[in-house]
Amino acid sequence: MLTRTALQRAAAAPRITLTGKQAARAASAWSQVPQGPPDAILGITEAFKKDSNPKKINLGVGAYRDDAGKPYVLPSVQQAEQTVVQKNLDKEYAGITGVPDFTKAAALLAYGPDSAPLKENRICITQSISGTGALRIGGAFLQRFYPGAKAIYIPTPSWANHKAVFTDSGLEVKQYRYYNKDTIGLDFDGMVEDIKKMPKGSIVLLHACAHNPTGVDPTEAQWKAISDAVKEGKHYPFFDMAYQGFASGDANKDAFALRYFLKEGHLPCLAQSFAKNMGLYGERVGAFSIVTASEEEKARVDSQLKILVRPLYSNPPVHGARIASTILNDASLNRQWLGEVKGMADRIIQMRALLKENLEKLGSKHQWNHITDQIGMFAYTGLSAEQMTKLAEEHSVYATKDGRISVAGITTENVGRLAEAIYKVTG
Repeated sequence: MLTRTALQRAAAAPRITLTGKQAARAASAWSQVPQGPPDAILGITEAFKKDSNPKKINLGVGAYRDDAGKPYVLPSVQQAEQTVVQKNLDKEYAGITGVPDFTKAAALLAYGPDSAPLKENRICITQSISGTGALRIGGAFLQRFYPGAKAIYIPTPSWANHKAVFTDSGLEVKQYRYYNKDTIGLDFDGMVEDIKKMPKGSIVLLHACAHNPTGVDPTEAQWKAISDAVKEGKHYPFFDMAYQGFASGDANKDAFALRYFLKEGHLPCLAQSFAKNMGLYGERVGAFSIVTASEEEKARVDSQLKILVRPLYSNPPVHGARIASTILNDASLNRQWLGEVKGMADRIIQMRALLKENLEKLGSKHQWNHITDQIGMFAYTGLSAEQMTKLAEEHSVYATKDGRISVAGITTENVGRLAEAIYKVTG
């Protein structure tokens, strides 16, 4: 029980007001955190959802859709997943570098069965959190160990996330010419000139196939000249291959650039993704690999990759890798998958042809050959930001302001309406 004196002291003590407590609470450690800009693709999706037009078209999402505009799960993936589930496997951790059967098969798919580095056990590979994770591992490894300047050159334009990934890896991001707005095609001369002007030993990021976002790829002859320029400058090639098989429908053709560089003596690194070509978007299945000069060098690089991965995420998820591994290692299922990938690629190619055909039938005065000359999921239409805004506001067609459209969002049902909308805004 409190004495009378204690009660008097308590009553006389200064009181902390509610306002004071609120002020203290407001002085948060995060009070100076700035509001970040909204994601451009998510903004398109939100605008699309709010549109009440029953014939609205979303060409912003970078994921494959079937001809009904629906997400597509490959039958080979469904079968492989059933096989994995029926094996009643445990859920133990994978090793730091992932599921060995998957990484071995991923390297074989990328580099090819005739690859000398593969036969000589000189390719160091780790499973990654899809292609983004592979790029981040690569960026972090190069920042830590590459002997040259800590800068990486990426094409203009490039996948929007490239700059963020490499910047956060501690690399300085610079650019080289790639896309020519006037021709809506490759600025080959500018690209080669810029590569030759780079400081000796620079790191150069190259899209192996289906360049994102333009859909513009070098020809095989141009790739050979690019290889010569990279070799002349003693540059280090970093390939990003997110669309193998999904670009042309031929996994070997899509790997031409990587394999040619190997034959020419380059020792590149590679980021692979199985999101697009297997439709494993949410499973986040990928791989990062480095071609080394010897088996002994491979062992040292492998040890450092493990040290790098351990504090990032310790080890990768197993389910998606098991699905991919089942597809890649089962001969019958592999053939089925390659056929399905070709089917997806062929649908994309068909939609490009139909869009061009419809625009020409409408009497468009513009040249639309670039639509069919480009390859892969995305197409650079050549439309301006103002025209893209008109497409959205006047015709309920949604895509990014730079004129990029996801061809996967085009169907036989909506291609005619899309062509009409483009025709109206381009004149």
